[in-house]
Order: sequence, then structure tokens, then C-alpha cells
Amino acid sequence: MGLREDALYYHSKGRKGKIETGITKECKNQKDITLAYSPGVAEPCKEIARDPSLVYEYTAKGNLVAVVTNGTAVLGLGAIGPMAGKPVMEGKAVLFKMFADIDCYDIELNAKTPEEIISACRMLEPTFGGINLEDIKAPECFEVEEKLREELDIPVFHDDQHGTAIVSGAALLNACEITGRNISDIKCVVNGAGAAAIACAQMYINLGLKRENLILCDSKGVVYKGRTEGMNKYKERFENETRKRTLAEAIEGADFFCGLSVAGAVTKEMVSTMAKDPIIFAMANPDPEISPMDIKSVRQDAIIATGRSDYPNQVNNVLGYPYIFRGTMDVLSRRINEEMKMAAVHAIAALAKEDIPESVTKSYANSSELGFGREYLIPKLFDPRLLLRVAPAVAKAAMDTKVSRKNIDLEQYVDQLESRLGILQSVTRKIKRNVVVANRTHGKKLKVVLPEGTSPKILKAAEIVRSEGICEPILIGNIEKIKQLIQDSKLEKQLAGVEIIDPSEDKRTEKYASLLLEKRARKGVTRMGAYELMTGDHHYFASMMVDCGEADAFCSGVHHNYGDTLRPALQIIGTKADKVLAGIYMLLWKDKSIFVADTTVNINSNAEQLAQIAIQTHDMAKIYLNELPRVAMLSFSNFGSTKHPESDKVCKATDIVKRLRPDIEIDGEMQADFALSSELLERSYGFSTLKGPANVLIFPDLTSGNIAYKLLSKLGGATSIGPILTGMKKPVNVLARNCDIEEIVNLITFTIHRVQNGM
Repeated sequence: MGLREDALYYHSKGRKGKIETGITKECKNQKDITLAYSPGVAEPCKEIARDPSLVYEYTAKGNLVAVVTNGTAVLGLGAIGPMAGKPVMEGKAVLFKMFADIDCYDIELNAKTPEEIISACRMLEPTFGGINLEDIKAPECFEVEEKLREELDIPVFHDDQHGTAIVSGAALLNACEITGRNISDIKCVVNGAGAAAIACAQMYINLGLKRENLILCDSKGVVYKGRTEGMNKYKERFENETRKRTLAEAIEGADFFCGLSVAGAVTKEMVSTMAKDPIIFAMANPDPEISPMDIKSVRQDAIIATGRSDYPNQVNNVLGYPYIFRGTMDVLSRRINEEMKMAAVHAIAALAKEDIPESVTKSYANSSELGFGREYLIPKLFDPRLLLRVAPAVAKAAMDTKVSRKNIDLEQYVDQLESRLGILQSVTRKIKRNVVVANRTHGKKLKVVLPEGTSPKILKAAEIVRSEGICEPILIGNIEKIKQLIQDSKLEKQLAGVEIIDPSEDKRTEKYASLLLEKRARKGVTRMGAYELMTGDHHYFASMMVDCGEADAFCSGVHHNYGDTLRPALQIIGTKADKVLAGIYMLLWKDKSIFVADTTVNINSNAEQLAQIAIQTHDMAKIYLNELPRVAMLSFSNFGSTKHPESDKVCKATDIVKRLRPDIEIDGEMQADFALSSELLERSYGFSTLKGPANVLIFPDLTSGNIAYKLLSKLGGATSIGPILTGMKKPVNVLARNCDIEEIVNLITFTIHRVQNGM
């Protein structure tokens, strides 16, 4: 099917449209209904009547935005009316929810005049925490926004104006930096005099562009001082004392062209007359004023941005408005002022200069080429860090300029924002922060040895953990090959001075081989064999570094089988005498997390081993969960319902834990559905000692544990951290084969955190 057919099918399949409402509180029984509606609902009503500000405490107003249009300027389709514009408004609501967890209602008004729109929005104020005006034609849109900003006590934002201005402003700042320009010196031409163009022109001036260096053009040519035809008070702000009358004349010698007009407005000849390293933002939709191919055919030195996703540097409002509203509403700001817009500009521009997470690059073709430069002026649409950079910047500006009703701790706020992205981001950020603080307190970074030093993934992960202050990586492998890979990956600066070891050349190899021989002399290893293992299998050298205290931990396994990675560590470092070696995964969803064990090591533990695994997993979960661990010992049987040696084993293991560690909340043997449902457990087995759903699941054998965590990851949508090895004398973790860079960084961080906490 073509685009038309695909789009029509997409919007009509299943439940029609793209959005639906949901409920956020339990409504499972009569008591819940009594609280949700009558008579219980009267209590918050009375509180809000007493103090109207409590509407933000007891209702959804603080996270609810109205997306309002009258359908007079819908995308590039023109005045197609409010009903025809509804799919666009639903789409806007989807993006608000998807990128910033903001709830929206789309409001399509049968309103012909600005006064009617203003009146309708005025009446909507009690319901919504903010209003996003959309697809209202100029100049009426200016009047509507100005009036509503004056009258309403909630933020009003016309995204067609300010969203484009903010995102293109960020792109312009970075384009100026790349070309060695100062924005105050550039000569600019803006073609188009609608809502977006007028807002962009004003934004560029706010960023430092001199008003006299900006020429505004519309369908009748240059907006010059004294012109009367087709003018309004909004264009008059940008009148220029110039003899130039056409776009072609205006663009000659210009440093920067901003187009928000129509396809074909700019020719190759015009582009050829621009200054060196011209900055050309051809943002008409769906087709730009001039195609990037035509620009490049005459100006190879041009920096180009468009509004399209199939070209580099897409100026997309989604980079701005969800996060601007998120930050605005989280401090209960009364408006979105110029300072808040500028904060968003600088936050977006700064993010483009940071390293790009693999989760972002793998969503795009030619991802290896992404990086701050001519074809990467602004972040990509699916970069989750936009929420964590833009929203706090906007919130801070609101507080600084005294338009917020509420002051917040910005560091805690970032944690809260990460929880909106999912528990994984929140947990890993918290652990990273604890690791970095501990490193600063002790005045040194711990060392992690990485035996797979010739892996590009490992090199990138090493760069990240080093630059973020998590640890100091040690790379093992052929030195020249690793140095070449570092150079090819453009990591020379970040990994300058990093320790690289080639066991075949290192002076410690003989000593390590002798130590290995001592450990394995009566277990089939010869002197020559010990030397060959030490030089030929980098996991042996890495394990010996950790055992000898020359590194604090090691992580490996991206390109090796689990057993091949773990075996050297077991032979050299070994397990603690009172512990059981086990593999643990932390599984995370958006709103919850659980620990599962054993998933990677013990094929069929006995009762004593199973009890010890439960204790070790509980103690680890206690550190990382945001609630007290509740341990369920899983089986196919519930509390003796089926007599079998396997279920008896689980029951015995539960009793052992209760005897050894009465502080642990644990019960079993039980089936998984009962473990995860307090209601089910209470109804059938009211004697259970679990006080809530289990968040630590101990499987009776490796088969069930391994299958379960993989099913939860793939079908249940869980993100996993692990496998985390417990029971080793020193922290060693085996990476999942073919894991991505972020997973490597997360597991290294967990490993270092365990070293710091003596786990």
C-alpha cells in the first residue's frame, strides 16, 4: 500500500482514531466506586471550594492540556475546517502523552472569529492546566494568543509560532558555532510572514541577531519601511530600511535563510549568491522551498535543515512543546514567558553536543554518522534525554522569573522525570549518582577490567563510564588494534591515557601463570598450559588482575558464551565459602520492578542452596528496590497442595530462610500468579505471611528461571539488568551476549556499586 492507503488504514483500524481515556485509580469494587463518585467525591469537592488551588491536588487539571484549533490553517492543507483538522489534534495529543506523559483533550471549535476562540478558551480554563493553540491562521492567531495570555491564569502556547521558533533557534545557534559565526553578525532573510515566520524572526532577534540585519519577505516581496500593501501590525515590527524589494535581492550575500513559505520559493541561482557556508533552513511542509539536493548541487558548503524526517536536521516542534509544557505544568506556572522559551532553546542546543545513546542511534539509518556537526544540529526526535534537559530548564526559568506557583528541587525533579520514562532510567541514574559521589568522597575511581577490549561496543561503554566518573576502565587486547579502533571511533580524547594491556607482552603474565598453576595444578593444568591460558584467553588475565587487587571488578561476555566467560573467574577468584553462586536479573517495567533468581547458574539447587539464593537475592533487592523486598519461593504447588520431591524442596528452603533470617518477608511454596496477586493470595490462603505482591521471585531450578525471565523480557515488555552474579569473592559480572552499549554501561555501573557496598 502507498502512504495514503497506509494512513487511512492506520487511523481507521480497530478502535477508531488514536486516543482514548483511561482511569488512574482502582475501581474494582463497591468501596472504590463510593470513593470515586458519590458520596466520597464530595470531600475533595468541598476542599476545592474552600481553597481553589487544591484543584491541582485532587484532580487531573495539573497534567491536562487542551489542544485547541478552529481548523483555519491545518498543516499545509489550509482552511479545511475543525472536523478535518481533528486527526491532527489527536496526533498532537498522542505526542504529548508519548514524549512527556501529559494527558490531552483535542478541542475542535466551530469558531470563525478570534473573539469566539478567545471566549471558548476562557470558558475552558477551569478544566485544563494549559492550552496549546494549533493550526489557527495568521494574523488571528497572534490576537488570540495575546489576549488569552493576558486573561487566563494558566499557560497558553501557540506551538505553530513558538515551537518552530524554539527548535529552529537551537539549530541556528549550533549552525553559527559550526561555521564560526556570531549570531549578532549574521545577515538573515526570513521568507514567509505567517505565525511561524513572525515568531522565528522575533526569536532570532532575542538570541542576538540585530534587527537591522533581518529582512522579512512575504508573497509580495520584502517587508520594507513605508510599504503599505498586504501589511499588518505584526509585519510592521520587522520593516527594514532597504532598497531591496524581492527575495532574490534580499538573499544575495545573506548568511542565513529561514523559509516558512511554499515549495519552490527559492532557486539554485538564489542559493549560489549567498555568503560562504550558507545556513539554509527550508522548512516549508510537506515540500521545502528548495530541496537539499538542489542546494548541494550549487553549494557544497551549505548547512541545511528542513521540516522533513527524510533529510538531516529535521526542525520538528516535537523537540520542544511536550517538554516545555511538562516543565511549565510541574511548577504550576501561570504562563510561558520569553525566559522559559529561551531556556528551552539553549537546552535543546546543548543536548546536540552530547554523546548520543545507542537507543537513539539504532532507530535511524546511517546512525554511525550521527554526531554534532553539519548534519546533526539538533537532537533526534526519539532522544529520551530531551525530557530530562528541556523540562528542568523551563521549570527553572519559570521559578527564576516568579511565574510559578510552586518551587521544586531540580535534582529530585529529574529523578521524577526519569520515572516517567520508566523505572530503569530512574534506578540507573540513582545508582550512577551514588557511585560518582562515593568516588569523589574517596578521591579515586575504582577500576574495572574489560577483557573484550577490541570490541567497539566495549570501547564506547568504556568512554561513557570514564567520562561520567563511574570508574576507570582497563582494556585488554592487542594494543595497536585497540588504539586503531579508538581512533576510528573518534574516542582519542575521551580515552586518552586509558590503560591497555596485551597479556602476550605484559610483564605480569609470568607471575599470573605461576599463580594460576598453584590454583589449578592438581586440576589438569600444566605449567605450559597455564601460560597459554594466561596469554590466549583474556578472561584468565582479567580474573587474575581482580584476584590480585590490581583491578576492582571485571565485566565481559558481549562476544563470548556465558560459560566461557564465567569459568576463568570461578577457577581464579572463586565463590565465598558461605554463599551460593547464582545469577540474578532485575526486571523493570514503567511502574514496577522485580528481582528473579536463579536464572543463569544452578541447574537444580537443593533446599539449602535455594534458601541461600533467596537470602542473597533479598539482600541485593533491598538496596535497589524502592520498597521492602517480599520473597516468593515459586513452585507448581501451593502450600502443600501437591506432594512431590520438587515442591517439598521449595517448602523446606522456605523454612530454612525463615529460621536463618526471620527479618525477611518470605513465603512459599506457591504458584507465580498467587505470588504476584495479594487479592488472589488473601482470598485463597489468608494465612500467607506476604503483606503484598512479591517483588523477589525465587525459581526452583534453572530451567524455569531462565525461561521465565526471557518470557517476561520479550512478551511481558520488561527491561532487564543482568545477569548480576552473586556469591563471588569479588564482583564479577557476565554480560548478556550481544547486549547493547547502554546495557553494558548499566551492568558496569551496578558492578562498581557492588564493589563500593562490599557486595
